[in-house]
Amino acid sequence: MSYTSDLVLEMNTLLRFDLATDQQGIKIHTTADIGVIGATQRLFAKGLITQVDGGYLTSLGRDAAEHAQTLLSILTTVPARAIPVGSEVRAA
Repeated sequence: MSYTSDLVLEMNTLLRFDLATDQQGIKIHTTADIGVIGATQRLFAKGLITQVDGGYLTSLGRDAAEHAQTLLSILTTVPARAIPVGSEVRAA
C-alpha cells in the first residue's frame, strides 16, 4: 500500500495543527482549496478532528498529527553521513 494523494492531503492538514497547545484549532473556509476541504471532511469522518471544517484534534487525531510531524521530520532531516546521489556504497 502506498500514500494516495488524498492521504497526503490529510497528513498535510494534520500538520496545520499546533501541537504545542490543545487550545488552538483550525478553520477551513469554504474558499479553501477543494482538496483541503475534502481532506478535512475525511479527517472528521475518521474521528480525528471535532468539526467537519476543522475544529480541534481528538485524542486519536492528536496521535495521528504527532506521527505525521515525526515522519515529516525524519524524512526531511539530512543524515550526518549522507551519501551523494549516484555514489556507490562499498562493503568493508
